[in-house]
Amino acid sequence: MIAALGAEQPPIRLGLAAGASGIIMTRVISADSHRGVIVTPVTRLVAVASGLVALVLHALPAVADDDLAAIKKRLSERFTDLTITEVRPAPVPGLYEMVFGARTALVTADGRYLINGDLIDIEARRNLTAERHAKLVLKAIDAFGESNMIVIGPADAKRTITVFTDVDCPYCARLHKEVPKLNEAGVKVRYLLYPRAGKGSETYKRSVAVWCAKDRAKALGIAKGGGAIEMKTCSNPVDAVLKLAEEVPVEGTPTLVLDDGRVVPGFAPADKLLAALGLPAEAKAATKQ
Repeated sequence: MIAALGAEQPPIRLGLAAGASGIIMTRVISADSHRGVIVTPVTRLVAVASGLVALVLHALPAVADDDLAAIKKRLSERFTDLTITEVRPAPVPGLYEMVFGARTALVTADGRYLINGDLIDIEARRNLTAERHAKLVLKAIDAFGESNMIVIGPADAKRTITVFTDVDCPYCARLHKEVPKLNEAGVKVRYLLYPRAGKGSETYKRSVAVWCAKDRAKALGIAKGGGAIEMKTCSNPVDAVLKLAEEVPVEGTPTLVLDDGRVVPGFAPADKLLAALGLPAEAKAATKQ
């Protein structure tokens, strides 16, 4: 997946009628019936479920006069398992963007229909959902703060990568070996200790021990190499990292977040990461003497 970063997006072949300016490629879910239907609309959503059924946006109840706060309250009552932080009008008339964590979904004002997928502006050739997700991820990570991370690299870095890492993950260990190359090229690496096995696991305990070490970066390297570290506890951000990972969401380790908000799952060598960041591999960090 990393090889595609920064590359020109391939043509979108959706079989749209001429003049189409936007499409939602996704699934419409009815909160009332709990059924999903495939969607391929522009100003109209064409649903496929038990035959062909047309769901026309213009036929939805008018909500132009509804206050956003009232809509948010209504949606919060509908989706009780979500913490909805924001609701705002979507680019598609009749739909609203619902924000929960660093994720979004399109919903109708009454909360009956939820569209979970990518909203693409065909004319501008932009994935509006991906752009919004990137901003929300960066906002969440910035709010988390470097004081809750293990930071390795130049203070005046050219670029920054934030990594959700598991101290016992072999691919995380491989990535850690690439960090010196990234640092030399002016990239700061910020680690978030994320034990995939969850709270109470052995990896969780080792993650806490790394954080509580006098030299966290050194302890992290030892742990990733399979070495023994002093098992001790202290006030730590590991539980908060687990919560943050749910918001992003993180589905495996390592998971990298570039400083433009792109989320990169899995291992990638330094050269490919530098290319994705627009940096030459031979560049030296500004602080290196």
